[in-house]
Amino acid sequence: MRYPLNELSAAEFESLIVSICEEILGTGTIIFSDGQDGGRDAKFSGTANRFPSETSPWNGKMIIQAKHTVKVEASCSDSEFAAILKKEVPKVKALKDNDKLDYYLIFTNRKLTGLQDPKIEDFITGELEVENVVIGEERMQKWLQDYPHIAKKHNLSKLLLPLEFYEEDLKVLITKFAEIDFNGKKLKEIIRNNDRIPIEEKNELNSLSKVYFNNRFKKSINDFSKIEMFIKDPKNKDIQTFYDNTVDDIQSKILVKRDEFSTFEEIIEYLYDFVFTNNRSELKNDRRLIRTFLHYMYYHCDIGVME
Repeated sequence: MRYPLNELSAAEFESLIVSICEEILGTGTIIFSDGQDGGRDAKFSGTANRFPSETSPWNGKMIIQAKHTVKVEASCSDSEFAAILKKEVPKVKALKDNDKLDYYLIFTNRKLTGLQDPKIEDFITGELEVENVVIGEERMQKWLQDYPHIAKKHNLSKLLLPLEFYEEDLKVLITKFAEIDFNGKKLKEIIRNNDRIPIEEKNELNSLSKVYFNNRFKKSINDFSKIEMFIKDPKNKDIQTFYDNTVDDIQSKILVKRDEFSTFEEIIEYLYDFVFTNNRSELKNDRRLIRTFLHYMYYHCDIGVME
């Protein structure tokens, strides 16, 4: 489960950061009111509870800054973030010169890779000569899982999508499927489910329109035999597990949230948007396969109702 923190306001994000700092640093974390922050959004003085670790916690004056963005794909490697850091340097340096800073902690909902992290910390160290850590999107999400009471306190569930599921397995299915060259392979006929109803009847039961089926869905059918071979290949036991877990997750969500959608194509397109948004860089070139796999699941009677 990942919370779309970009949908928070800047004030909500700062409040969330303070709650995290109360957990990892201590309840003495103090947030500053809106206005000119002078290079700080919150502070903590003393020995941290468990940061950067329980065995070697920081001990001293800590300045905390929150750098929020509404951009879904924002990264700490973006020039915009570099400009933000450069702008903060004089203000934070003034705090250090006035003996109000021993450690500098920055929170952002931007993505932070292992390559970016040391570069940013080295830049800050070089400019300010203070120990510092940048907390990116990935670490924040982990803490929200480790400390669910924080997510509950800030009602982060309001940000979640009604059909959210663990889409990582589907991403793996698509990327591995896209690597296969099916040219020259003898494709097996799709294994039929003896219990499945005629597709026209299923479309009517699920409110999948004839227009969508004829003009969008049918385009995917040509790939169904390839998907069948891919999933059923005895060498692909992990693939079968990924597929089974994915359809179980999706079907369960659909059965619970079906009334929130008027047609089944709305569900399919919603799932497409969810998967692509969370895996934009990995699936950009193969994004059509997201719909193809979702159509296959429906046609194969793994999602949707049959009675």
